[in-house]
Amino acid sequence: MIETPSLVDQYCHGVLRTELGLGTFEAQLARTEGPPAPGTTLFDTQTGFAVRRWCPPLLGLEPHCSPARYLARRREVGVLEAGRRLLRGSGITTYLVDTGLPGDLTGPVEMAADGAADAREIVRLELLAEQVADTSGTVECFLANLAESVHGAAANAVAFTSVAGVRHGLALSPEPPGPGEVRGAAGRWLAGRRVGGELSDPVLLRHLLWIAVASGLPLQLHAGLGEPGSRIDRTDPVLLTDFVRATAGMGTDLVLLHGYPYHRHAAHLAEVFPHVYADSGAALVRTGARAATVLAEILELAPFGKILFSSGAHGLPELHVVGARLFREALGRVLGTWVAEGAWSLTDAQRVARLIAAGNARRVYGLD
Repeated sequence: MIETPSLVDQYCHGVLRTELGLGTFEAQLARTEGPPAPGTTLFDTQTGFAVRRWCPPLLGLEPHCSPARYLARRREVGVLEAGRRLLRGSGITTYLVDTGLPGDLTGPVEMAADGAADAREIVRLELLAEQVADTSGTVECFLANLAESVHGAAANAVAFTSVAGVRHGLALSPEPPGPGEVRGAAGRWLAGRRVGGELSDPVLLRHLLWIAVASGLPLQLHAGLGEPGSRIDRTDPVLLTDFVRATAGMGTDLVLLHGYPYHRHAAHLAEVFPHVYADSGAALVRTGARAATVLAEILELAPFGKILFSSGAHGLPELHVVGARLFREALGRVLGTWVAEGAWSLTDAQRVARLIAAGNARRVYGLD
């Protein structure tokens, strides 16, 4: 039996405070640009089946009950109480929460209270820059306020995260942009921007990354499957190789989030570069019953002290549950098989399980 008594969810979002109908609940299960195939629902996915396997018992139902029965029970319990039961049933003891998504989502304080756990904030760089731009009248004011805001956020946040890969692609020039280049890009962006407008300029995205690197906090970089409409070929983590090499020796750890279906590429970068870590999170939630296969592929290459658990959950507390349960099941199956075959000792398997589940995250993010 491979035990992981403590789980640090090193990347997730808060949960929705509002009651959800069937359609709005389903929309949170899969990142899709359109409706499901005729005659099916978005529960007909690996993630949907995993929700039906692991979540009903936490609300007093049998596993694999129908979506309609599950959602009726969810409404009967109430959104707040259902959220508490699900989060507390996940077994997650620490949440690191990216607060950079829109919507009526709970923050770290509520996540800690509802989940009976610890919680810390991850600051999304692009949102921070957009908020600064909303209140800065000139280019000089924007750049000065941006530097000050990143520095201020670093005092309380546990990490920075960037969606540069989603906004532009990971094939960014690896070197920091020069001051003139940054001022020119900021001027063009501010001149053509409305309040709330998204940052996608590659020069400013690079500028943000390098400001974050200078802070010394861990920097999380989104890779692999992303938002609907994004080009997956632009988010292969191997495109970051030159940036990774340029940041070596600077004292800032890089954490490659999600990765799937390029999880082996992320594992390879974690193998080669001392300051790079690979996330096992959303890959397992997306692949459901195949999660053990994907986790084994990450373990093929990445050193065991360089792999971090996360749920990658957003909106539904069910996704925190699924992320944690699939991780524990997959880890137990993979490591348990290796122990049974005599390839690993049980002592080594338990030690590695504790590292991936919590120990590596506690070390990288300075949680102890």
